[in-house]
Amino acid sequence: MEVKLPKSSLTLMANVYLRIFPAVKKELEYWKKRAAAIPDAELRTQALASIRSKRFHCQGGAVYALLAGDRWNEAVRFIVAYQTISDYLDNLCDRSTSLDPADFRLLHQSMVDALSPGNTIENYYRLRQEQSDGSYLADLVHVCQRTIRILDNYDDVRDYLFHLNHLYCDLQVHKHVRVDERVSRLQNWYEKNSGKQTRLAWYEFSAAAGSTLGIFCIVSYSLGRKIADEEAAKICRGYFPYMQGLHILLDYYIDQLEDQKEADLNFCSFFDNEAHMKRRFMHFIEQASWQAQQLPDRHFHEMIQQGLIGLYLGDPKVQKLIGGEGMTKQLIQTSGGSTWFFHWNTRMYYTLKRKRASRN
Repeated sequence: MEVKLPKSSLTLMANVYLRIFPAVKKELEYWKKRAAAIPDAELRTQALASIRSKRFHCQGGAVYALLAGDRWNEAVRFIVAYQTISDYLDNLCDRSTSLDPADFRLLHQSMVDALSPGNTIENYYRLRQEQSDGSYLADLVHVCQRTIRILDNYDDVRDYLFHLNHLYCDLQVHKHVRVDERVSRLQNWYEKNSGKQTRLAWYEFSAAAGSTLGIFCIVSYSLGRKIADEEAAKICRGYFPYMQGLHILLDYYIDQLEDQKEADLNFCSFFDNEAHMKRRFMHFIEQASWQAQQLPDRHFHEMIQQGLIGLYLGDPKVQKLIGGEGMTKQLIQTSGGSTWFFHWNTRMYYTLKRKRASRN
């Protein structure tokens, strides 16, 4: 089946606003109700907070559902469920009552099981005090498994999904342990995973591991048509490390003040200075752009890359950062293409949102 994709930034945004965002909203409303019914107070708080504050992760990731053609709704359902697991566990670990890496590893086994339709559900809370979530996490895993189960080419894409997921889960374990252990654990992990072969610093490699975009891309493609092993490999290489690294570095960039306040690990803090950070961001943009051009439907992936920059740098948080305006201008110029359009669109979205809030 041939999947017809948007050919311009305007048609892409029309599809996103008219089809994707309403479907994401419907899915998130369902999971929000489920989260509100979680018996344990701490688990309930973190589940609701993750949906409230990280909704845009699901919105952005769900753009890949357009690759699924007529099965785009199924792709949205998977993306929202998988990203909700990711955001929920990130909150649990960030604000954890535990600093046990074994606890974090067990929690993230749920993300492995979500990509493994034959796996049985475990008690992922076994190593922590909080236990009762009313099957919230188990049901999120089940929803993902149902989608994975219907992929005709699962055997061809499984190893690439597991590779990206393995990197993600490792990162989440190492970055949430005791503060005095985090950097050394991440550096050791980077060395063992041949991070130097990518010519990235350990904190850049870590950022690249922290994105779920490659997984969403492969699953959505697999719903839309049967992609072979070689194509899945090309997508994996196309997204890791540069597209995913750009994604997470931008995310960390806009969250610098919040993370500083909460004493959370932020990979942008490890650049030598603002000039160094800007040079490396430009390098990631250039490499992500080149990689996108090697992929099937390259124009779509180029728009995604440009959309990431426009979306994140259009966030009001950037205006509070020292040098934020100059950084925005330089990165948008480097990215080119439709980046200005996506940036303007995002700024308008936040402006209208602020006006609506002031009227209410």
